[in-house]
Amino acid sequence: MITIKEATSKKDLKAFVQFPFKIYKDSKYWVPPIIKQELETFNKDKNPIFKDADARFFLAYKNKEIVGRVAAIINWLEVDKQGIKKMRFGWFDFIDDLEVSKALLATVENIGREHNLSYSEGPVGFSNLDKVGVMTEGFDHIATMITWYNHPYYVDHYKALGYKIEKEYSESSFPFSNVKPEFFKKAQELIKRRYKIRALKLTTTEEVMPYADRMFDLFNESYSALSSFVEITEIQKEYFKKKFISFINPEYIQFVVNDNDDLIGFAIVMPRFAEALQKAKGKLFPLGFTHILKAKKHSKDVIFYLIGIHPDYQNKGIHAVIFNEYYETFTEKGIQTCYRTPELEDNLAIKQIWKHFDPKVYARRKTFVKDL
Repeated sequence: MITIKEATSKKDLKAFVQFPFKIYKDSKYWVPPIIKQELETFNKDKNPIFKDADARFFLAYKNKEIVGRVAAIINWLEVDKQGIKKMRFGWFDFIDDLEVSKALLATVENIGREHNLSYSEGPVGFSNLDKVGVMTEGFDHIATMITWYNHPYYVDHYKALGYKIEKEYSESSFPFSNVKPEFFKKAQELIKRRYKIRALKLTTTEEVMPYADRMFDLFNESYSALSSFVEITEIQKEYFKKKFISFINPEYIQFVVNDNDDLIGFAIVMPRFAEALQKAKGKLFPLGFTHILKAKKHSKDVIFYLIGIHPDYQNKGIHAVIFNEYYETFTEKGIQTCYRTPELEDNLAIKQIWKHFDPKVYARRKTFVKDL
C-alpha cells in the first residue's frame, strides 16, 4: 500500500531533498544538488517566488520507507495574469513502481482540480530559471547543475498514466575548437558601428551588479514570446542576484549597450560544476566548497546558460559581438568544451545563432501534460 504524506516540517523537507541521493547513489551521471541551497529554494521565508506561487511537497511511503516525491506548484502570475490554467509539478522522483508514481501524480491532479485548473504539466519548476523536463535520451552523459537527471523508466510511467508529450527540449555541446573567429570577428566590428553599440568590459561582481536589474528586465522582454515564459518580478530580481550573480565568474557575464547606455543584449555562461558537485555529495563543508571553488577557477568546460537580445535588436547580429567577447575570454582560459542548456525544439531563432559551431545533441528531454 502506498501512503502519501505532505512534507511540512524541516525534517520532512530534508527527507524530500535527500530522497534522490538514495535512488541515484550508484549513478555515475546524476549530479546532486547542494542540500542547503535546495532547502532554501523551498523555504517560503527566503524564496520570494512564494509571493506569487504556491507549492506543496509530498512524499510517498511504502512499508514505512520513502519511495517517491513530488512538488505540486501553482504559479499565480501564470494563472491569473496570463490566463494559463496550469497545474505545475516538479522534483518528481520515484522507484520503478507504477503505484508510487500514480499516487503522487494523483495528488497533484487533485490539487489542480480543487483550484479549477485545466491541465497538469511537468516536470517543471516555479519559473523559467528552474530546471525543466524529464530526460528521454542521453542517460549515459553526466547531467549539469541546472538540469534534472532521471532513470529511463520515468518516461514509461508518464505514458502509462495517461500523460502526453507537451514540450520538447534538446541539450547540445561543441568543442571550443569549432568556434572559428572568422564567422563573427569582422561582422561584429561592422555591427558595432552600424548600430552604435559596444560590449562592456566588466571584471568584478561589483561592476556587474548595477546592470543586473536591467538584465532581468531584458530577460522578460526577450523571452516573453516563448510558450513556457513566466516573468521575473521585482522582488525576485534581488533573490536571483544573490543566488546567481555572485556565483558566476564576472568575466562570463557579457552585456551589450547602445549609445544611450541602454542594455540591448546579455549572456551568462557558467563553469561546468557537475564533477565538483558529485565530489561535494550535497554538502558545502568540509570539502564541497573547495571542489566548487576549484571548478569556478579552473574548469575547462563552460555552460551557456542564457542569451537575451532586445526585440528591437533581434536578427541584427548582436550575438556576434557577444561571441567575440567570449572567444577572447575562452581562448585565454583554455576552454575545451561548450555546453548549452535545454532549449525548446521550436525555438528556431536560437538554433540559427549556434549553427556555425556545429553543435551535437547529446540529450533530449520533454514535459508531459494531462487534462484535468
